[in-house]
Amino acid sequence: MEITCYRDPEINREARYLPAKSYNLAVTLLSRCTTRHLFVPIRSMQYMAIIDHDEFVFIDGERKCWIDIAWCNFKRHDRNTLDEPVAYEAIYYRDHMPEIMLRLQREFPLALQLLESKSRLDGPARVIHFPAKA
Repeated sequence: MEITCYRDPEINREARYLPAKSYNLAVTLLSRCTTRHLFVPIRSMQYMAIIDHDEFVFIDGERKCWIDIAWCNFKRHDRNTLDEPVAYEAIYYRDHMPEIMLRLQREFPLALQLLESKSRLDGPARVIHFPAKA
């Protein structure tokens, strides 16, 4: 699938935190994609999340290719453990997006879990062995 997305001028930007479980699942699903872009339908909101290594963008089903909200500048290296939330910036490209943002925070993890439940893992697992500390 290929989608060309456009951005209106930025209206607002704010610092936020994404729960570790959601961030880790998004990155795990993305790592399984050969296209380097993960498309996550959020059917309950008629939104599509497009995830790449640098940002998560959200487009409305009515506006098709115009980005409403982008989550970017993830501070994944600032956390000490994998279960800590990840700081990021939310950028709004339309008015009244804080209400949509509240719903995205609730619905996006559910959409990721649904996508994971439909994913098929092909091939054998690979185990990475770490040397024991002396």
